[in-house]
Amino acid sequence: MNVEAGRSARNATPKRAWGRIFLQVTILVLAFLAMVGFSVVLARVTLTPSPASEDLVTSNLHPGRSLRQYAEDYTFLAACKQAGGNLVLGMPFGVLLPILVPRRLRMVRMVLLTVLVIVVVELVQGALVTGRAFDIDDVILNTTGALLGYLLLGRRLSHRYHVLAAEPGRETTRETTEARTRRPKAVRPRTKKRAGRAATPWTRVRQGVRAGLTRKRVRKG
Repeated sequence: MNVEAGRSARNATPKRAWGRIFLQVTILVLAFLAMVGFSVVLARVTLTPSPASEDLVTSNLHPGRSLRQYAEDYTFLAACKQAGGNLVLGMPFGVLLPILVPRRLRMVRMVLLTVLVIVVVELVQGALVTGRAFDIDDVILNTTGALLGYLLLGRRLSHRYHVLAAEPGRETTRETTEARTRRPKAVRPRTKKRAGRAATPWTRVRQGVRAGLTRKRVRKG
């Protein structure tokens, strides 16, 4: 029975491994396609010319200046739309990048990649797109949105994916452990117990006294 169960388990292991590999590849392809689609949307939003704003938009290299402008010169809805749009625009980075990057230091890698991509986009739109300018506050808002996306959803999704990717190794370790536990234990030869215990000095004294009393009784008799 144990031999047949072991054979069936070994035959089922390659099928499970191929199933996990197929699932991993599917998740990676979907994440990559989603990242490409998001990049297209990001390019359309940030790299579309706006000739009407050409005389109004200026570059901003001072963190917080645009945020103060939103609070002072914009209406509440307009400020929420401007700041919230930048936050939402950065969230896909926090959801998709942790799946595509290695598991170790994935949050740090995600933040660095997000900052790099957003800085490049801001530089391109400031240099080549009419009515657009580099704004450091957009970089801050996009990166904050990426962190929010990571904390809300990206961390759990990436953790499950990387655990799934590491599962075949765990399965092999588990099977090895089970095989070791199924091995028959070596039977140790039983040693015969000694018939009597070693005599203590007090026992020898009592035996000597009893022997002396017995001799006296024999002589008197």
